[in-house]
Amino acid sequence: MEGARTIDNQERAALLGLWAIPGVGPKSLERIARSAGPLGALLDVPCREWAGSLALSVPVRERLGQLHTLRAVSARVQERVEKGRMRVAYPGDLDYPENLVGLDDAPPLLFVLGERRPGPRRRLAMVGSRMLDTGFKNFATDFAVKVAKAGLGIISGAAWGTDKACHDGALAAEQENWAFLGSALDELDAAQADLADKMLGHGGVFYSELPPGVRASPETFPRRNRLISGASDAVLVMRARKGSGSLHTALAAHGQGRPLLAMPGDVTNKVAAGANGLIRSGKARICLGIEDVLAAVGLDPGQVQAPPAPVVDEALSEQARVVLSVLGRSPRVFEEVKGACGLASGAVTSALCELELLGLVLQRPGKVYEKV
Repeated sequence: MEGARTIDNQERAALLGLWAIPGVGPKSLERIARSAGPLGALLDVPCREWAGSLALSVPVRERLGQLHTLRAVSARVQERVEKGRMRVAYPGDLDYPENLVGLDDAPPLLFVLGERRPGPRRRLAMVGSRMLDTGFKNFATDFAVKVAKAGLGIISGAAWGTDKACHDGALAAEQENWAFLGSALDELDAAQADLADKMLGHGGVFYSELPPGVRASPETFPRRNRLISGASDAVLVMRARKGSGSLHTALAAHGQGRPLLAMPGDVTNKVAAGANGLIRSGKARICLGIEDVLAAVGLDPGQVQAPPAPVVDEALSEQARVVLSVLGRSPRVFEEVKGACGLASGAVTSALCELELLGLVLQRPGKVYEKV
């Protein structure tokens, strides 16, 4: 992945420990690195010995001073990650969205559920109001199907209304489907949990920059929106009231240099006022059909072709399906597979044997497995 430097295991552990401390963000990490040098060197040094001299806010310095070592913090976070069947992705990893690399205020790591589809593709963020009439909700789903069948991945925020309609469209087309959350991945609400059940294992990936245990709040959603726009190649606002959270995504897209589109609506419809305002201001291009989306992401409508949906043998056992869903093309050792899928050792061994016999999984030396 261009623009992403290699991060060794020591630095990864230090980043994970620091990122779990409330008040530490990308800018704080930059200041710590400038003052203290390589973060990996801090892993086993008692935090009170170096935290007090850093140019950080008083609350952050106090929190650091109360900790023993970053390694201990990192280990606790990693334990919760594995319990929640998540992974941690760093810039340069396959799981880390390449469009986020190099952006100002990009997170140094992301927590991930699900397996991303292989191969390069353009991606469209589709966002809008939570409150939609049935007619437009159906239209949004149908439009997302067209977008997905044109070969684009779909990104949204897993909320009610527009987000869910667009995720449903990607599911119906059996194509790539990303959701960025405003909570930790182990703090899903009922609607998100239902969507996760449908998406994971079917081209869906859930992302969050928030460490395990952090619940959604009015502050986390606006920050999450910059990731929705940043991971995309273009952003489409389908419906939005004035002051809608979708306009935060639009503003982020504008600042990140992402092409911004908006669908016009009836001038008497308050739910369309925000999208209409984006068009009127000149910040957003008007979107009247799939051709406008393809032009925004730089694709020729006559040359696009949807990637084929992966075929999963319907005869697979339920255990084999669970194991297959946590495997990717990045090799994973047996214990990682077991921790990610939450099955007993015997069940994992049986499932892996089944998948190997069907040619869906390869075993490498040292009980290392990867999806074919």
